Amino acid sequence: MTVGKYLRWKDSEGHVFRPVSLTGTELLNDRTLNKSTAFSYEERDAFDLNGLLPPRVQTFEDQLNRVYDGFRSASTDIEKYLFLRALQDRNETLFYALLTHHIEEMTPIIYTPTVGKACQEFSHRYQKARGLYITEDNVDTMANMARQFLGKDIKIIVVTDSQGILGIGDQGVGGMGIPIGKLSLYTLGAGIHPAHCLPIALDIGTDNQDLLDDPMYLGVPRRRLSGEAYKTFIRRFIEQIKLNFPMAVLQWEDFSKSNAFDNLTEYEDVLPSFNDDIQGTGAVVLAGILGAMKIKQESLCDQTFAIYGAGAGGVGVADQLYAGLLKEGCSHQAARDKIFILDSKGVIFDDRSDLDAYKQRYAKPRSLAENWLVADVGHITLSELLDNVSVTVLLGASGIGGAFKETHVQKMMRHCKRPIVFPLSNPTANCEAIPEDLYRWSDGQAIVATGSPFADVKYNGEQYRIGQGNNVFIFPGVGLAAIVAQVPKITLSMFTTASYALAECVSEEALEKGCIFPNIDQLKQVSISVAKAVLEYIQSTEAKSGLSDENIESLLAHSMWEPIYLPYRRV
Repeated sequence: MTVGKYLRWKDSEGHVFRPVSLTGTELLNDRTLNKSTAFSYEERDAFDLNGLLPPRVQTFEDQLNRVYDGFRSASTDIEKYLFLRALQDRNETLFYALLTHHIEEMTPIIYTPTVGKACQEFSHRYQKARGLYITEDNVDTMANMARQFLGKDIKIIVVTDSQGILGIGDQGVGGMGIPIGKLSLYTLGAGIHPAHCLPIALDIGTDNQDLLDDPMYLGVPRRRLSGEAYKTFIRRFIEQIKLNFPMAVLQWEDFSKSNAFDNLTEYEDVLPSFNDDIQGTGAVVLAGILGAMKIKQESLCDQTFAIYGAGAGGVGVADQLYAGLLKEGCSHQAARDKIFILDSKGVIFDDRSDLDAYKQRYAKPRSLAENWLVADVGHITLSELLDNVSVTVLLGASGIGGAFKETHVQKMMRHCKRPIVFPLSNPTANCEAIPEDLYRWSDGQAIVATGSPFADVKYNGEQYRIGQGNNVFIFPGVGLAAIVAQVPKITLSMFTTASYALAECVSEEALEKGCIFPNIDQLKQVSISVAKAVLEYIQSTEAKSGLSDENIESLLAHSMWEPIYLPYRRV
């Protein structure tokens, strides 16, 4: 009989096993089934593997030691990335077990910051096929591609059109590294079986001239679709996803800021979907600020926020702060009044003629600045905002390295003893400020978190642990909850719930060291806590969810895969 949801069986005597029909090289080439040198002698006889493997059987621990030695022998981060990707392509169980054992060391390799370089060098370092590459020419034939997968078994899809990859922009077909990396984190954090994950790259051309000029470039060598042609393509894509992968949750990833909002708004009611750059970023930042409130012993409603950067991440942060302020008791108007957003033209006001639609809800009335002392009323800078508004929380989502200066922090400290400063942009070179500088500028008083990983900082005899506001603390748990509950829509309230759950995962010891996020080695426990909180929220608010009589902890336990080898029996 089947136990749980992830291919576990027990025989009449209670022994756990997995039935397998593949044999020989087909079995060895199946990355979700391959055990390589750990196939037992009995399995080698049963599955026609004799002579196809070295004679000696290795234990799982032997294999882990061997591949870890291989990982450490790689001399650069990109070589380590390629080593891990090659391991993932031949033995996913071993790959995820290795990551689990060395999560803090390896997550910066499989995702940020190393994945950015991997995207840039994708065509020159391509190794093995994974996922789907959808183009304008093949989108309507997705049914043929879907036959390579079990459509109803695909539970989570991460898709990118590669136009806004991290802080490095348009990477064309190379953006496939992002969905692959994100889905690895879904499995690592939330235990979603690799066979249920599907990365998709929408290759609709590129405006990156370096790629177009590169004879090795593997993508469609033409300019990007835009305007109505782009919208039509996305509509066709969504229709095919609903038809061929009807049980899947879809995560939009690294789209340009306008397309990110347009796609999310257009299709969030059509299928369960979310944009991690918008909603995931917002949720993790809110969680960090809630942690900072514990340190300051203040409330969210006591704060005034400046968000430097008005792309998908920046406005997503504003949306989640707004939801958090409402939850804490602020009125709608009071909540909006507390949030200031700046883009390349300075503080956003409502009298701009070319204001993007997604920025309008946070645009300030021009009358607010009537008595401000500024050099140019049409372009009010961050420094001038801090001169005129008592900002207590400064959040960087601009992708501009070094944008935060000592004068900015000192201006905040005129009215705020402990300023909250999150330079969130990544990779590291795009970080708005270095944590060491922020502590020095504030005499150790700033509460700091970053988007990229940083080492601990020592200042004035104190050691500060730098919390990383990593979306990985949010999206695996939210995605798992959406899959388990089979929700028709993923709502903003689910992300707000996730924020509060994440904030509760930070220990008092960490808070005492000024750290407001968990360590990455707590990822699985955090993901379970987030998923549990979201499922309990759904259970309490959605009468038709089917969760009313379910034990949430038991449901999660039976829904999560562990990277271990089960005995195989031939069928």
